[in-house]
Amino acid sequence: MPLWIRNHIALLVMSTASTFMAMDSHADTLIGKPADGCIVAGQGQGTNPPPVEAGPAFPPPQLQILTPYAPTYFPSGGRQYLIYELHIQNFSDTSMDIMGIDVIDASTASHEQVTSIQPHELRSVLQPVGAAPRPKDTTHGYSLDEGRTVVAFLCLAFDGKTALPSRISHRVFLHNAIASGPDIHVAPGPLPVLSAPVAGTDWTAADGPSNESHHRLGLFVAGGAAQVSRRYAIDWKQIKNGSSFSGDPRDVHAYHAYGQDVLAVADAVVVGIKDGLPDNVPRTPAGFNTAVPITMETVAGNSVVLDLGNGQFGYYAHLKAGSLRVKVGDHVRRGQLLANIGNSGDAREPHLHFQLETSTDILNSEGVPYVIDHYKVKTEHGWDERNRELPVRGMIVEFGQP
Repeated sequence: MPLWIRNHIALLVMSTASTFMAMDSHADTLIGKPADGCIVAGQGQGTNPPPVEAGPAFPPPQLQILTPYAPTYFPSGGRQYLIYELHIQNFSDTSMDIMGIDVIDASTASHEQVTSIQPHELRSVLQPVGAAPRPKDTTHGYSLDEGRTVVAFLCLAFDGKTALPSRISHRVFLHNAIASGPDIHVAPGPLPVLSAPVAGTDWTAADGPSNESHHRLGLFVAGGAAQVSRRYAIDWKQIKNGSSFSGDPRDVHAYHAYGQDVLAVADAVVVGIKDGLPDNVPRTPAGFNTAVPITMETVAGNSVVLDLGNGQFGYYAHLKAGSLRVKVGDHVRRGQLLANIGNSGDAREPHLHFQLETSTDILNSEGVPYVIDHYKVKTEHGWDERNRELPVRGMIVEFGQP
């Protein structure tokens, strides 16, 4: 089973009214705190002690450490975030025990430690590729068998007092050695400033940027490469009175998001559309089946793809059949009506899936960050203004009218 499907099944628990009531209260706690599963850089981390036998050796540890796609900082809630992956592969003929990971500021002469992941924390960030590894006591590290690969899903949250490295590197601590990865240049900004893809209030950034969203963990091989196209994707669901629907949960019309307008996030050119796929019956405890088989052609349902320039594309998924107001080749203006929210494709309840990516394919691409020009976030004190930030997972958001 592909890694993204396994994580998707494990994390899809956001369909019932009680779940959304919990999300509403949880959203308040996100303000001023890091997004779910993200590590606060420079605060409170321990130190991974070097192994007794550490030092120059031949051969060096046969452990490959790669970051396939360089991260870019994005702001949210007074923090700057870096979200990226380390692909760690054992090229030796024996098992290796990973005892910890250090993130290093490679842009300073002193190579200061940004954060340190301790042995008992490894399983919160490491995901095996393929079958799960043999069980092992988590307090003693992570066993990586010969020839196997594990992916470290990292999310670093920097507050205003912590320097932002322009280059980072990593040390992987083994039982009797240290393996060092290459320097990674943090991709330069500025980020695209987009308008909101929906209008009105009480929108939840369901499975938005964090380190626990099924979008975030959606590593998928397409076009011959393992990519995370949904790294910064958000499922926009509308919540009223603590629930995403009112009435029959199997009726798409009962959902507050259903039929809501979908808007152009920028002046752009329409480069892809799909229409004609029926709505699914929403998921309930009784089960879920899609209206049509899910394939690479139907996974996004009815969709619109915008070319925003600079090799970046806005992808709108799960739209209502027959609601598309544009065709390929159209030039659209920021805020223009594109379609309406539906429940087509791999959608368990009506919502708008929106992501910014490096190609026109929803899966054969890399997800890239952006910011929304302005919005409000619901807190225990009311609605806080946010400008040129990106909402993170669980935030309750209010947008203006187009």
